[in-house]
Amino acid sequence: MDSFDVVTMGSATQDVFARTDAETVTIRHGGEKETLLAYPLGTKILISELDFQIGGGGTNTATTFSRQGLKTGFLGRMGDDDSGKAVLRFLRKERIAFLGAAGGQTGFSVILDSEEDDRTILTFKGCNDRLRGEEATAGGWSARWLYCSSMLGESYETMLKTMATVKKAGGAVAFNPSIYQAKRGLGTRQKALSHVDVLILNKEEAATLVGHPAGLHDLLRVLAAAGPHTVIVTDGKEGATLFDGERFLSVRPSPEAKAVETTGAGDAFASGFVAGLARGLATREALLLGMLNAEAVIGHYGAKERILTRKEADALLAAEKRDVKEERPAS
Repeated sequence: MDSFDVVTMGSATQDVFARTDAETVTIRHGGEKETLLAYPLGTKILISELDFQIGGGGTNTATTFSRQGLKTGFLGRMGDDDSGKAVLRFLRKERIAFLGAAGGQTGFSVILDSEEDDRTILTFKGCNDRLRGEEATAGGWSARWLYCSSMLGESYETMLKTMATVKKAGGAVAFNPSIYQAKRGLGTRQKALSHVDVLILNKEEAATLVGHPAGLHDLLRVLAAAGPHTVIVTDGKEGATLFDGERFLSVRPSPEAKAVETTGAGDAFASGFVAGLARGLATREALLLGMLNAEAVIGHYGAKERILTRKEADALLAAEKRDVKEERPAS
């Protein structure tokens, strides 16, 4: 049986980054404002830059773990097409073991950038949501950590079984749900959360999962009460806040961090934090590692282009001066 430091479960996709001169527009409906990416109807839009990369939450996070020197496996489903072969080549290059199955059409995403360096993503899930339980356990493996990102359909049910198996064997579980999962509500995610040691999500996902908008500390308390030992909520330029039942820890982005393209920032932060824990770093250092990894990624195009190596991360951590703020809940 192969033994891993971390096994990731999540999607694998062929990503196409298309940079255009699209503008953003803001509309009002129902008393709320929404910002949209806008293209003129009936016209041909020129693409100024085009880039093909391997994406998906499963492979993004696996890359962080492997580059941090952790023995890493990727558990998911990819197609038996050219895109699937490209994913396999990438995994081999990054020294990530493939533990899943192949068959069907590989997931595909088109990332449309705007003049304001924000983006809209068109996603085709393909076979990502069709990983069967027997495929997840084929060959046998164990892991100190299981990291789960967004999986839907049959793959979600397989993820629940895999969480239970890893926990029963004494491993730890981290979960980074998507907005799709959050929309189904806290009650429907309770089975998953009962297995989770570390829950990481952004503020929009947290409010959606809980079912109502609330203050940050209230969101963290409600989510922690659902089962996870540690909950982290990220909030873009406001940074990230952690609650472990006893204290709140928060860290803000560096004012020097400049965003070129934000795809993969959430994956980079979450996997950076869990990689820190898997490496044995203290919680404060793990929070900083997550933030440093995200800042490195957003400074370049693509979700994996600048994911930190262990050597790079250690050098940045040694030089890091920013404060991690601690608060204790009022008794």
